[in-house]
Amino acid sequence: MIAIVDYGAGNLNSVKAAFDHLGVENVVTNKPAVVSAADRIVLPGVGHFSALSVLDPAGLRGVLLEVAHHGTPFLGICLGMQWLFQGSEECSEIEGAGLFPGTCRLFPSLVKSPHVGWNSLSVREGSRLLREIAQDSFVYYSHSFQAPVVEETIAATEYGLQFSAVVERMNVFGVQFHPEKSGEVGLRILKNFCEV
Repeated sequence: MIAIVDYGAGNLNSVKAAFDHLGVENVVTNKPAVVSAADRIVLPGVGHFSALSVLDPAGLRGVLLEVAHHGTPFLGICLGMQWLFQGSEECSEIEGAGLFPGTCRLFPSLVKSPHVGWNSLSVREGSRLLREIAQDSFVYYSHSFQAPVVEETIAATEYGLQFSAVVERMNVFGVQFHPEKSGEVGLRILKNFCEV
């Protein structure tokens, strides 16, 4: 069972539809007990970083950190991936999970923001999440803030600078793009997550 976390800022229907298409049992939930009991966790998200402020009062932040630290496969998508870092300049008073180092920042002024549309992945070898994903595969983005390239970056994308497209450490994964809107490449990535 995959728990797709509903905190009011997710692209929930399209994420659920993608897992339904793969034939994987899933549930959209805002209940900490359901999240805690799930075999896998997906934290989606679109919009402003401040939307993540509801995780604390809803009792979800603590549960998400607990399952991440105890080995449950965890996938953050777009805003959900940014939450995995220490925070974002978009809303500095909201703390991220701190599972990856660094702060998400606005794109440089030399490029149009938000970064919307298809862009390619520069993929490092050895990733479980990106198994069978070809170098320079295209995925679909929609975001104004970007995560830094860190040791755990397993794919990067160029847009004004190089930023983390995918991060991976043990059971915790993050993708800045929207796999549920990225065609066969995105479905393959979600399938790989289900097989971790």
